[in-house]
Amino acid sequence: MTVLVFGRNGQVATALLQEAEARGVALQALGRADVDVFDEAALADAVTRTGATAIINAAAYTAVDKAETERDAAFALNAQAPGLMARVCAARNLPFVHLSTDYVFDGTARGPYREDDPLAPLGVYGASKAEGERLVLQHDPQAIVLRTAWVYYEQGQNFVRTMLRLGRERDEVRVVDDQIGNPTYAADIAETCLAIVARLQGGAPHAGVFHYAGSGAVSWCGFAQAIFAEAERLGRRTPRSLVPITTAEYPTPASRPANSQLSCGRLSDAFGIAPKPWAERLRVCLERIPD
Repeated sequence: MTVLVFGRNGQVATALLQEAEARGVALQALGRADVDVFDEAALADAVTRTGATAIINAAAYTAVDKAETERDAAFALNAQAPGLMARVCAARNLPFVHLSTDYVFDGTARGPYREDDPLAPLGVYGASKAEGERLVLQHDPQAIVLRTAWVYYEQGQNFVRTMLRLGRERDEVRVVDDQIGNPTYAADIAETCLAIVARLQGGAPHAGVFHYAGSGAVSWCGFAQAIFAEAERLGRRTPRSLVPITTAEYPTPASRPANSQLSCGRLSDAFGIAPKPWAERLRVCLERIPD
């Protein structure tokens, strides 16, 4: 199996490179300097020259607030480009995994979202990802759309690293406590993607939308509390006070779902992949982050 990843510098792409190396899987990640993802011929050429037998799309426009004023850029990378990738994969009958997000939902559900729940994105970012899902499955009905949520890693920009920085810099940290979701370690997403493409190459007859997110739900403030507790155990500076606040007290250009929980039962039934407890995986991540 030779895996081609579109996207090179993001959290999941970085994790894919590391997980593939650890497992002896041949994998090459291409960034914007390596391939024009808005050119179908360039995408096809990248597949040919890398000898790829499976494709994972980890490239995305993820600046949620910025997307409100950069709609065209968000839709280009989150919708147009994945649609072209799907066309290339369908023409060559290659397994294709496209990563999506909990932001395709409006957050009003009382429990975890299932794959077939109605989409109702609150902002441009979520709308662009929803359109990307539609185009991927339109052009390649055999593709896998894998939604995930609240991604963090020991590298890159994410909530965990931001909390660690604020813990070093401030005595008081205020965090939203009325949004809940499933924190998801990027290494686990990478492992899941590699397992899926391996199964697809082995002839597994699965396609469509699946969810993968960390097991267990928590608010952003609860997540921060767990981060600081573990950081303190590791001898790192933490704030004296963590203050829970409401979403209204922390206004942002883009609205966020109040409930981002994802049900992952379909993935478990189809591929035998079960989510890992977010609290346990957080400890692993923090132990890998240098002081």
